[in-house]
Amino acid sequence: MRDVFDIAILGAGPAGGNAALASVQQGLRTVLLDEQPSAGGQVWRARSASILAAPETPESRAGAHLRSKLSTSDITYLKDARVWQIAREGDIWQLQVLSGGQSDAVEANALILATGAREFVQPVPGWTTPGVIGLAGATALFKQNLTLPGRRTVVSGTGPLLFYVASEIRRLGGEVAAVVTPNTRADWLRALPALAGKPRLLGRGALWIADLMLARVPIYWGHAVTEVLGHDAVSDVKIARLDAEWAPQKHVATIGADSLCLGNGLIPQIEPAQMLGVPIHYDAALGGWVPDVSPDGVTTIASLYLCGDGTGIRGANAAALQGRLVGLRVAADLGRNTQQARTAAQRAWRRAACFGRSMTVLSVARPGLQAVTSEDTIICRCESITRRQLLEEIDKGAASANAVKSGLRVGMGPCGGKFCQTAIAALIAKSRGRDVSTVAPPTARPPLRPVPLGAAAGSFDYDDLPIPKPAPL
Repeated sequence: MRDVFDIAILGAGPAGGNAALASVQQGLRTVLLDEQPSAGGQVWRARSASILAAPETPESRAGAHLRSKLSTSDITYLKDARVWQIAREGDIWQLQVLSGGQSDAVEANALILATGAREFVQPVPGWTTPGVIGLAGATALFKQNLTLPGRRTVVSGTGPLLFYVASEIRRLGGEVAAVVTPNTRADWLRALPALAGKPRLLGRGALWIADLMLARVPIYWGHAVTEVLGHDAVSDVKIARLDAEWAPQKHVATIGADSLCLGNGLIPQIEPAQMLGVPIHYDAALGGWVPDVSPDGVTTIASLYLCGDGTGIRGANAAALQGRLVGLRVAADLGRNTQQARTAAQRAWRRAACFGRSMTVLSVARPGLQAVTSEDTIICRCESITRRQLLEEIDKGAASANAVKSGLRVGMGPCGGKFCQTAIAALIAKSRGRDVSTVAPPTARPPLRPVPLGAAAGSFDYDDLPIPKPAPL
């Protein structure tokens, strides 16, 4: 007899975890799957078991609370589980899951995708040098291992994550050589009305900046990193002043450092939804390409729901609230009465989403930022494809992400295009005189994540394979 869950949820971050809790509270058999060893996602990431004691942060407390509630619930939680294929057999969703070196199927009547986000880094000369790490990647080091990216670090990027990373480096005993951001003071002033509605977050951000200023860490407003120097390790970082469109205008300084944290915002992970046929559209203020989905997670695909940063970058608080809202909506569609709870959840989500969207706007890349990428800068790290090679392919007639991918294999490496496709789309748009919103991402295909060929093929006996007879001569 097939074991079919009521709901399967992909992703155990703030959104997926809260969706699971909401659904199981309604008496639904719920399975929660995540690739990480502990629930919490990137923002509420659990500390390594080797860390015996460490000061608490708002993120660590939120993550610990979520993990505690999950552990005492009736949720079937599959950790270290890599979902690499999703299909549908009749009305049943089938997820192919790699765990312990074996691939098995998990089945459910309804599916919630809470796939979160990834970060975007605009490539600069030398960004592949050891010692360069993404801003979001740096937060994983802090939260899980209390590890610093280096002894002396330049922190460069956009939005509030920039100042969080710089502050954490100092809190953990590292040295911040400089903070470099394309955002100006005026950009932050425009965001103040939204921040005023979140006094705790406003106060926390003010403390981060005050700490940097008291430590005499230089903050370069309206600047960007233009080159990373060093062969086997970072030695120096070059920065330049930007114009209003974020194009570099004048070299300002070369800063000695052994590491660089670099990031230009977050991008929704839409590939699973895209592969399953959910229409997508472009919204720069939500991080770029996002799926068509209602606030309560409903899509055009029956029994498929979405929540969290995979539907648009609105922050962890909004993701958690939407997760609860979507869990309740699925429960309603499966026959439970959740109307009152859904009304309250949707009201709370709208307030949080408005704030999160205003923060995401700070990371919307302006056209001039592409100029920090030189002709010989590697854009596709998996295949070592440079900007020059991409431009040559575009000049030959490749006018879409799929065409460039077909010609140069960009996006066909282990990352599946997650590190390069945003920069490639912007390059196609600029070269063709189009808006980036007209350059759709490449077609999403399985496997969604790297998987050993043997696990994907499954177990079988070669002697059992049907072998046709040779064709007559």
